[in-house]
Amino acid sequence: MISKEPLGPVIANGEPEWFDVVEWVSNAMVKAEELGINSQNVDRFAGTKNPAIQRFLGMEGDLGKNIGLSNDFAYKIVKNVGNYGEVYDRNIGKPFNLERGANNLAQSGGLIHSPPFR
Repeated sequence: MISKEPLGPVIANGEPEWFDVVEWVSNAMVKAEELGINSQNVDRFAGTKNPAIQRFLGMEGDLGKNIGLSNDFAYKIVKNVGNYGEVYDRNIGKPFNLERGANNLAQSGGLIHSPPFR
């Protein structure tokens, strides 16, 4: 553990649109991991009947449109960058040999979770 205070993406004050984008990009990476979706398997979910995954991938609803992004923004993030676990492992876990600990998903004993995609 490097630090105990909650740290996350930071933006300049007075940038509400950019704040929404940064917040939902972070949420998308976490939600993808919660759903078991990663950069290698995201395309396999294209025909899913699961409404939560359909909303997440932008096949249903207008979340992306409502925050000024394409409705498939979460798909694009996961496909091109990965889910939270992939990003953590690539940039923190492996380079610094750090276990996830509190940076693990809440469902795995950590503190990380995402709100619903609606």
